[in-house]
Amino acid sequence: MIKLIDISKKYDDLILLKDFNIDFEKNKITCLFGPSGVGKTTIANIVAGIVPIDKGCVGGIDNSLFSYVFQEPRLLKWYNVYENIDFVLKDVYKPDERVEIINSYLNMVELSEYKNYKVDALSGGMAQRVSLARAFAYPSHILIMDEPFKGLDNKLKNEMSSLFLKMWNSSKRTVIFITHDVEEAIDLSHIIFTLKNRPVNIINRITVSNIVNDKEEIKNLLLSH
Repeated sequence: MIKLIDISKKYDDLILLKDFNIDFEKNKITCLFGPSGVGKTTIANIVAGIVPIDKGCVGGIDNSLFSYVFQEPRLLKWYNVYENIDFVLKDVYKPDERVEIINSYLNMVELSEYKNYKVDALSGGMAQRVSLARAFAYPSHILIMDEPFKGLDNKLKNEMSSLFLKMWNSSKRTVIFITHDVEEAIDLSHIIFTLKNRPVNIINRITVSNIVNDKEEIKNLLLSH
């Protein structure tokens, strides 16, 4: 289990976190839910070691590897689809292993026939599928998803959500899922932390499976603060 213990973090005069505590269960999808700017991404980046803290400690990370899916695909435009995934694997696997892994994930996101396409030739939804395949192909222990489906229309969002769950079920890892979308939080998470205020407070912690799939009840809990 990952633990943030008595974390404090400020930017100039803005105190974002003060004696903040949170935990992320291993191989579960934990959602950080709350309004834009509340500090969700900062918390995830503290876990990843990207953002330094002023006080406190982070436990349970050890030598963990991280992968990411962002709002934008962040693909390398001078590479094709296959090469974008190969780029993050070349220092991890032997060539033959990489071929098998990349082809497997491209098949999973239904992009096998597009593997030689350059990024500029892809639609936004296709590019985000490549980003998802790249994140899962990398042998990370912890996956940070920072509003990965923001800006997609409902049809694409549903497709991407289904793909994400399919890939997580085939290769489980600890996921920190950031969103301010209620439907995403409920449909994709095992545990939801509602965040509010500055310094950040945890308003509630919801274990989705404990509410017997009553979506309206969870929605009311998330929107009641």
